[in-house]
Amino acid sequence: MHLLIDNSNTRTKFALDHDGELSKWRAVIPTVELSSETLTAALHGKKFTHVTICSVVPHAATLMQSYFQVPTHCVSYKSDLPITIDYPAPAQIGADRLANSVAAFLTYGGPAIVIDFGTAVTFDVISEAGAYLGGVIAPGTASLRDYLHQKTALLPSITLEEPSSAIGRSTEDAMQVGAVIGYRGLIREILTAVAEELGGTPTVIATGGDAALISAGLDAIHHQKADLTLRGIQIIGRTNFDFQK
Repeated sequence: MHLLIDNSNTRTKFALDHDGELSKWRAVIPTVELSSETLTAALHGKKFTHVTICSVVPHAATLMQSYFQVPTHCVSYKSDLPITIDYPAPAQIGADRLANSVAAFLTYGGPAIVIDFGTAVTFDVISEAGAYLGGVIAPGTASLRDYLHQKTALLPSITLEEPSSAIGRSTEDAMQVGAVIGYRGLIREILTAVAEELGGTPTVIATGGDAALISAGLDAIHHQKADLTLRGIQIIGRTNFDFQK
C-alpha cells in the first residue's frame, strides 16, 4: 500500500494506491493545520509501506519527511519521470505541475495543456514528444473574489456560482459575473495564445477546485480530471520506488 500526498498552499490531500489503483478513501487537512497530531488523526488505521509527497510548501514537506518512518519520495525535477524537461530552470517547476504533466501525458498524450484551478491558476504545457516546456501562472479565482471583499468597504464575500445573467441585478450578482464570466475570459485568452505558440492540436485538461465551474463555459477545455495530480503522484512514486519489478 502506497500513500500519496498532495500538499498545496491551501489543503493537504491524502489517498492510497493499492497495486496501481487509487482507493476511494481520501483525507484532507488544511495546510495551516498540518502537524504530527493532525497527520496521526487523519491517517489513523491506515497501513502503507511507501509514501510519495508532492509539496509546494517547503516547511510542510520537511515536517512530513520527518514524520513518516517508511521509504518516502518527494516529487521534484530530480525524480525519475516518464516525461523529459525542456525548461531553463527545472528547479523552479512546482512539484504539482510536474505531477499534472506526467498524468496528462500518460493519459492523453501530447501535445497537451493542463490548467490547474488552485490558489493560483497554472497552465502547464507538454510537447507532442512528452517534454515539459513551461507554462503560465495567474491569480486563482479565490484571489480575485477575496481581494474585492478585503479591499473595499461595501463589497461582500461571495461563494462562486454560475451567474444567472451577464447583467448583475444585485451587488452579489455583479461580483459573480466578474468572478466567473470574467475569469473565463482570462482563461480563454491565455489558452488561445499558448495553443497558437505551441502548435498542433493540444488536448486541454482541467483540474483543481474550480475546474468544473469555470470549464462549464469553455469549449476549449476537453477533459476535467479531479484526481489528475494524485494520479501523477502515483505514477511518479511507483516509478521511483521501482514497483514494476
